[in-house]
Amino acid sequence: MKNLSNPGFAQKFYQNLGKLFYAIAASDKAVRKEEIDTLKSILEQEWVYIDDYQDEFGTDTAYQIEIIFDWLNENQPDSSNAFDEFSDFKKENEYLFNPKIKKLIWKTANAISSSFAGKNKSELIMLSKLKSIL
Repeated sequence: MKNLSNPGFAQKFYQNLGKLFYAIAASDKAVRKEEIDTLKSILEQEWVYIDDYQDEFGTDTAYQIEIIFDWLNENQPDSSNAFDEFSDFKKENEYLFNPKIKKLIWKTANAISSSFAGKNKSELIMLSKLKSIL
């Protein structure tokens, strides 16, 4: 993505997306295998093609989404806090969120929330909050 000025900043961008997608999955207090599988699938099919940045180990920086998601899932912080951190990052870096990125964020969040027995009330509320800031 042309808007990401360097690999370090790209890493922050993807880490914040990891927080968002964790917040969506954990909004009902349980992250299910289907939600994780959906995230990994979209990450591998779409997010890794957004830019050409790699971390110091030669891994596409988009995998920061999965790394942060997994870390948060292991430590289970409040999903609202994770969402708020993403929201703050977005407000401070609005220029990164072009229509293509917003569409992919929405697609990913929507797919995660639909992956296990449809969307529940908690996920619908989180999706509504996301829609309002996108």
